[in-house]
Amino acid sequence: MADSLRRLISNESCRILQEKLENWYKDYHINTCDQNLNRCCEIIEMNSMIQGQLFTILNQTAREGENFPCLQGGHYAGVETIKSRLLPWLGTCFSSTTSGRPFETSLSLIQESIERERQLREFASTRNHELQHLEKELNSTRLQLSLVQQDLKASQAQEESALRNLDRLNDYEQQVQILKDEIAILGAQKSVLQSRLARSRSPSPRRCRSRSPSPLPLRSCSPGRARLTNAARHAHLVARFSEIYAQERLDAQALLMTYIEDLEMVQRIIYVAAVESFHAAKMAFRQFKMRVRKTLSLTYSGPESLEDTILDYIVRHEDLYDVQASVNEVIRAMNINPKISFPPEVDFIMISSLIRELCRVAFSMQTLVPPLDIAFGADGELFNENKYHRSYDSDFTAPLVVYHVWPPLIENDSVIVKGEAVSKRGALWSRRSRSKSRSRSRSMSPILSHSASPSRTLLPRSRSPSPIRSGSPSKWAHSVHNASWFSLSA
Repeated sequence: MADSLRRLISNESCRILQEKLENWYKDYHINTCDQNLNRCCEIIEMNSMIQGQLFTILNQTAREGENFPCLQGGHYAGVETIKSRLLPWLGTCFSSTTSGRPFETSLSLIQESIERERQLREFASTRNHELQHLEKELNSTRLQLSLVQQDLKASQAQEESALRNLDRLNDYEQQVQILKDEIAILGAQKSVLQSRLARSRSPSPRRCRSRSPSPLPLRSCSPGRARLTNAARHAHLVARFSEIYAQERLDAQALLMTYIEDLEMVQRIIYVAAVESFHAAKMAFRQFKMRVRKTLSLTYSGPESLEDTILDYIVRHEDLYDVQASVNEVIRAMNINPKISFPPEVDFIMISSLIRELCRVAFSMQTLVPPLDIAFGADGELFNENKYHRSYDSDFTAPLVVYHVWPPLIENDSVIVKGEAVSKRGALWSRRSRSKSRSRSRSMSPILSHSASPSRTLLPRSRSPSPIRSGSPSKWAHSVHNASWFSLSA
């Protein structure tokens, strides 16, 4: 018995059990439920080992009392102690706990706890399985999305390639059309040269005059470049006029709105700029044409008519048009127009890019057969659906035009591109009364206040000289004559 007790002491099991109890108490609130249950089971196992050793010592001690009754106090020594202490304690442990609850109740609670833990583990396992399944589906969806993105990029690349091919095709078509025009011109020139060669080989001048074809058929069968390219230039200029309305006009409107808050005044300024640009370009075209006619009429004797030769020369040398002089003329006309106003710190030159493009297009439109022009418009006129579109802020039931936004393009008095106008009920008369009061306050003359375009009727416009007139008139005429005959013989 003494050896067993010594081994129990030497193992320090009780001290280790105490340390484990203290450590469990310190970490109880930090540990999980499983960790606390494992700690409790570990302590119970150690306690049972200690109890087993104590029962072994108790058994050995009871045997020693039986074997040595004289030393231990008699043959039945220790029986009273076992009856009074051990047996009641054993009965208490197996019958009830210290709290008074039955042992079966504690066992059922432990079983319920174990069952709940098992259910939690199963639920966690199920959730993990579902999570893995969802992750697989997500990866599959991502893969499909990447494939769709790759297909989309490939489709975009194919679309860009198709657009590039379409642009190339359009360029090829334009080049083919230009080559066809050149071939037609060369054919006409070839026929002219052949006729000249036939006349030069004739035996006598009288026979040549009798057998040579009349000049009228030659003119009819050998048109110039202007007539051959008339359709292509017509389509290009109409499209360019629409582009100016859709792009340059809006850019100029946005620029003017930074200085003028009144949208009506801004739109009036742009409309007046368009009208004056066409007027200045037509005047410049007439002067240019008169100078070319005056020079070519002195020495010209070609197979084509003089008018066709003049038009052909202007088409070939449109770069000689002094567009800056027309821009300056338009700005001067706008500065004295009573229908528009502008802040004194800025100038109409800020929209010179729009005016320049309009002058170029208007000048080129005069080289067409028949030429293109813009329709005349006046405030208060009856709204015409065939000539104008109504602006978005218009009264669609109003019969009269309050003011114009963009002029329509006409050909032989037929509208080919509609303009834009604003129509509102009752606004015209109030605006006229305000304009009359402004005119009286400014003390304007009756001629200026009632003139539609005072710049055209009262004040002469100074025109800057064209670049081709920098030299003497004789040199300019000689250059025009040489250039015209060079273009005909090329």
